[in-house]
Amino acid sequence: MARLSELIAPSFYEAHRDVEACRYTHYWFKGGRGSCKSSFISLEIVLGIMKDRNANAIVLRKVQNSIRDSVLEQILWAIDVLDAEEFWEKRLSPPYCLILKETGQKIVFRGCDDPGKIKSTKFKRGYAKFIWFEEADEFDSAQEIRNINQSLMRGGEKFCVFYSYNPPQSISNWINREASKKREGKKVYYSNYKSVPIKWLGEQFFIEAEHLKKTNRLSYEHEYMGRATGTGGEVFKNVVIRKITNEEIKNFDRVSRGLDWGYATDPLHYTVNHYDKTRKRLYIFFEIHKAGLSNIAASELIKRENKDNNVIICDSAEPKSIAELNYFGINAIAAKKGPGSVEYGIKWLQDMEEIVIDGERCPFTAKEFSEYELESDKEGGFRACFPDKNNHSIDAVRYSRQFDMSMVKVR
Repeated sequence: MARLSELIAPSFYEAHRDVEACRYTHYWFKGGRGSCKSSFISLEIVLGIMKDRNANAIVLRKVQNSIRDSVLEQILWAIDVLDAEEFWEKRLSPPYCLILKETGQKIVFRGCDDPGKIKSTKFKRGYAKFIWFEEADEFDSAQEIRNINQSLMRGGEKFCVFYSYNPPQSISNWINREASKKREGKKVYYSNYKSVPIKWLGEQFFIEAEHLKKTNRLSYEHEYMGRATGTGGEVFKNVVIRKITNEEIKNFDRVSRGLDWGYATDPLHYTVNHYDKTRKRLYIFFEIHKAGLSNIAASELIKRENKDNNVIICDSAEPKSIAELNYFGINAIAAKKGPGSVEYGIKWLQDMEEIVIDGERCPFTAKEFSEYELESDKEGGFRACFPDKNNHSIDAVRYSRQFDMSMVKVR
């Protein structure tokens, strides 16, 4: 068997020492094509299970049918190069499973399009010490990953949770934002193809990379260097995601409330925010975001937050719903609309020095404002109009601040 240093790229030597010493719990691996992130993680999982008799692993992809040709093949490669095939039993029909013969420890593979199968994952011996989210950017949100971890991180003292992904181009994508957050027990590693021996990837890989570098530098930086270069279509470049403290909220004196109605499966969105006119900063610190919510149920939730029954500015498209809220004791009024009001309201928000959003209190608002982008056209540019989708919180915020806009144009 080759020495481990001959099997992993130099860019992962530090990460190997960290995993071996169990220095962290959450290991984030971001980088470009050919950086060998997946190869490194597969080796650590196989070695880790063979060294720790209570360790098992669960390997996750967003979609079940992508497992066989990706993570399963990758783990089988690791077993092969470690010259350990005789020690493993292979079950290569769904549900895929690799079993260490001597102890019964397992590496299981799951798609997250069926959350029930993840929750029901059990091990006869030990616990899921190793958890691997491959292509983690394919998951919907940090909350989805957090919910999965809450189901799996049980029954043991030490965990190694791996997140591997190529950073999406959009700087505001949830995983790019999540990776930048600091927390105890977390470390982020960056790698690219340049530290990988040419013979591992083949000379043609390097030729193609250098060609793209010369002809399209921005695409090269994103695809091969693994950097979030930005799409250029981000609508709100002034969004700041951070905790808004209770002490700050106590001092807010220009608080407004807005509501965007849900339609069929679309969610109702209720927002509470403060506008610092002097510094041109908007602080968004409360939301209700839920589909299938009746008006009476919505009114009860709103009353819990809006104890003083302050005015709520609602989408005027549903006068009957506004009347119902008033009947239920909510001080609701209709937003005033006019031609060009959407564009005017969004540009007013763009003109803020900062739109500060508490990501814990308002996860849906943070997601929509951060990921709201212009749609591309056929020529590689962007369409001039703002897209009317995934913007419930944006609409609600526009309604809530209509009296602060110099012209009352809210649609």
